[in-house]
Amino acid sequence: MLLNRVYSRFSLLSITHNLPLSPPQIPKTCFLRFHRRNPTKPMKSSVVSRFSNLAPLCSFAEKSAVNPNGSVEGEGEDNSSLPNGYRLPPKEIRDIVDAPPLPLLSFSPHRDKILFLKRRSLPPLSDLARPEEKLAGVRIDGSYNARSRMSFYTGIGIHSLSDDGTLGPETEVHGFPDGAKINFVSWSRDGRHLSFSIRVDEEDNSSKLRVWVADVESGKARPLFQSPDIYLNAIFDNYTWIDSSTLLVCTIPLSRGAPPKKPLVPSGPKIQSNEQQNIIQVRTFQDLLKDEYDEDLFDYYATSQLVLASLDGTMKPIGPPAVYTSLDPSPDENYLLVTSIHRPYSFIVPCGRFPKKVELWTTDGKFVREICDLPLAEDIPIAFNSVRKGKRSINWRADKPSTIYWVETQDGGDAKVEASPRDIVYMQSAEPADGEEPEVLHKLDLRYGGISWCDDSLALVYESWYKTRRTRTWVISPDNKEVNPRILFDRSSEDVYSDPGSPMLRRTPSGTYVIAKIKRQDKGGYLLLNGNGATPEGNIPFLDLFDINTGSKERIWESNKEKYYETVVALMSDYNDGELDMDQLKILTSKESKTENTQYSVQIWPEKKAFQITKFPHPYPQLASLQKEMIRYQRKDGVQLTATLYLPPGYNPSKDGPLPCLVWSYPGEFKSKDAAGQVRGSPNEFAGIGPTSPLLWLARGFAILSGPTIPIIGEGDEEANDRYVEQLVASAEAAVEEVIRRGVAHPNKIAIGGHSYGAFMTANLLAHAPHLFCCGVARSGAYNRTLTPFGFQNEDRTLWEATNTYVKMSPFMSANKIKKPILLIHGEEDNNSGTLTMQSDRFFNALKGHGALCRLVILPFESHGYSARESILHVLWETDRWLQTYCIDNSDKPVDLDAPKSDTSEDVEKKSFTASGGVPDREGLEQDESHSVTRSLLW
Repeated sequence: MLLNRVYSRFSLLSITHNLPLSPPQIPKTCFLRFHRRNPTKPMKSSVVSRFSNLAPLCSFAEKSAVNPNGSVEGEGEDNSSLPNGYRLPPKEIRDIVDAPPLPLLSFSPHRDKILFLKRRSLPPLSDLARPEEKLAGVRIDGSYNARSRMSFYTGIGIHSLSDDGTLGPETEVHGFPDGAKINFVSWSRDGRHLSFSIRVDEEDNSSKLRVWVADVESGKARPLFQSPDIYLNAIFDNYTWIDSSTLLVCTIPLSRGAPPKKPLVPSGPKIQSNEQQNIIQVRTFQDLLKDEYDEDLFDYYATSQLVLASLDGTMKPIGPPAVYTSLDPSPDENYLLVTSIHRPYSFIVPCGRFPKKVELWTTDGKFVREICDLPLAEDIPIAFNSVRKGKRSINWRADKPSTIYWVETQDGGDAKVEASPRDIVYMQSAEPADGEEPEVLHKLDLRYGGISWCDDSLALVYESWYKTRRTRTWVISPDNKEVNPRILFDRSSEDVYSDPGSPMLRRTPSGTYVIAKIKRQDKGGYLLLNGNGATPEGNIPFLDLFDINTGSKERIWESNKEKYYETVVALMSDYNDGELDMDQLKILTSKESKTENTQYSVQIWPEKKAFQITKFPHPYPQLASLQKEMIRYQRKDGVQLTATLYLPPGYNPSKDGPLPCLVWSYPGEFKSKDAAGQVRGSPNEFAGIGPTSPLLWLARGFAILSGPTIPIIGEGDEEANDRYVEQLVASAEAAVEEVIRRGVAHPNKIAIGGHSYGAFMTANLLAHAPHLFCCGVARSGAYNRTLTPFGFQNEDRTLWEATNTYVKMSPFMSANKIKKPILLIHGEEDNNSGTLTMQSDRFFNALKGHGALCRLVILPFESHGYSARESILHVLWETDRWLQTYCIDNSDKPVDLDAPKSDTSEDVEKKSFTASGGVPDREGLEQDESHSVTRSLLW
């Protein structure tokens, strides 16, 4: 999903993990880990991070018809279309989108070297047009035998990092073919080598991935395997470092033949049955298996042969071919946790719910024992905090050589079942003695949320419950049962003002991460808590020295709050065992302002002197002097709201008068008014502009109200969505009234827009608050909730449990009320479980059937977010044309804020049923569209 708050141009990559004391819901964003495990492998749930582990933010390389900046060679400055019929937005927008992306960074395990991972701008549409297989919730490029539409790097530069922050000359990694596409970059445990995959597109459009290694000192790269016939299988896990000289690689079996052929005549009808009358409720999943042929094709591409490969060229296949999804070496390098999935498969859930087996092997491939073999999980309840039955979150203790721990639910995995305890955490050595039973580590009454390990005497265990937003952090002594567990923090996850921060972690020589203990003046036992520092004036990040025994804190670092926004990214003095000396503390920090790009510095104690290590240029200097302000205002029910107001460079309200205004937002659910009114974000953050960001229209003279809070609150036993329309309209009214009061927005030239759930919001506001906005732009939305009957977004009641709510919330049911112009945009291959392309098709037909002024743009090959340069530029052209025609040129009468605002809930309900003739038949299901608007960060 492309959102305006994802700073893909200049975000750096992760070097460690700070674990929250009260883990919130994990947003979707992109970063890369740099420790012993595969950099694209998802983090286990034992490591609860603020950001999920997805593929690095980077771009496809352009083909010969496109220059390195992504623009078409020979394209005239004033051309309004591309040769293939796609249109171009105005040059002032195009120049920002085509600005060269900055490299991403990766630090070595010893923090003495930095990689600059180079990338290019937006990919051409031809890259998205490559054939792909949609199997079991996974999209596969069969020619690569990898996930389709993989981003890549174009080069790797290595710099040494001195103690004073200066960078040495660049050593370019070399030796691989020109035009190679680089993926899965990872450091060896000792930092002396890099591993990565290479693919080079051939004329026949078939180029599989090969594993390469490079010497860090010389930059010389070479293939890992001497045989040219050994290829990487990158459908699931791909490779991992076992030690500093050995990798375990998922390869395509040498014995594999051609793909199975689809039979011309099916073997029989497709039959699903529930003659046992089981209750199975699933949200709408996409790209599922459809028949036996799909099952065979999934096995064909996903099956791997594991191979141990040493840097000296020796190799050894281990284990049988199987669909391996995770490879996890023990810290002492003696064992492997090997996870695979197997038949019977399912036609109603994706592969993450297929039968799953976890086995313990030695690192040379000898089977030790089976940890678990979980059955197909089609029946996980849709209620939040429901989980799979059986052992889950199986991991190695980060502070032990080879100790396994896991969690087992006590409520059958159903969040609606009352149980105490609800989860139990167990622990056991890799090879237990005869008769040795698993040890109960901790019992939890909420849902398990992860563990931060430190040593024998300290670990932090997290639990939370979505319905109440309660989150708790326990202090336990893992190897001393005489010490009773105690609650360290018990708070609401929504209360950002009370967030104490996350313990900073240090990297161990074995490549794991544990809580960093700090000693000061010969007294130890301190932790470092790194927090966002949310305040009513905005975030003021901090670093606290925290006494785990007494709970006392001392603030040892805090962001400049007058002009800059600074954050602590990671420890840079974290490699050695034992406690870290406070006087030798070294941290990596970032610093930015409203108009200054993010730069990174190393700060050293006790002087706290900072050495800047990057000098990134401003990515769009034409907007360097844009105006940004975090504003606060109040909803009519007393809820405090916030938004970020952006104004064009040089704009003066008193001299220039009100501007056309674009409001862009995304609703959120809360359990309390106080939490909904808390300020999130900082007024001093750099204004990052992504390729589809609404901030692009600053270059066209618009005022932009970005992210005005649209809280949907359900206090106590009330469900938030029961008053969705009422609260949505009230929040929008308050936002519009505020920008008009400030004199920056022309009353009858205010447009509303959003992506995904923001598109749903946009359509609802045009239906229920037509007095506020002159037009709307809705991208990749879902508009008919009866097509998602088993829950959507954060709604976990079914259509039959909350019929009125589903109907009232659906703008499809109010299509007859939408009189303002609305532009609908959708990717033809949308893979998001909440937003079938059909949703926009049917909504457009409903609008057209009532004579609404509307336009539908379907983007070939695009998914939920848009990737190709042609598609993105066309989306910007469509949006700019819409805003120019129906916002800037709008001559309707001004907004009357005293006019009747919206229908009552009862009226909405009656009119919705009248317009629809009742509840439509169910034609699809939907999974949760949990999207997060989160900035990518270097940790």
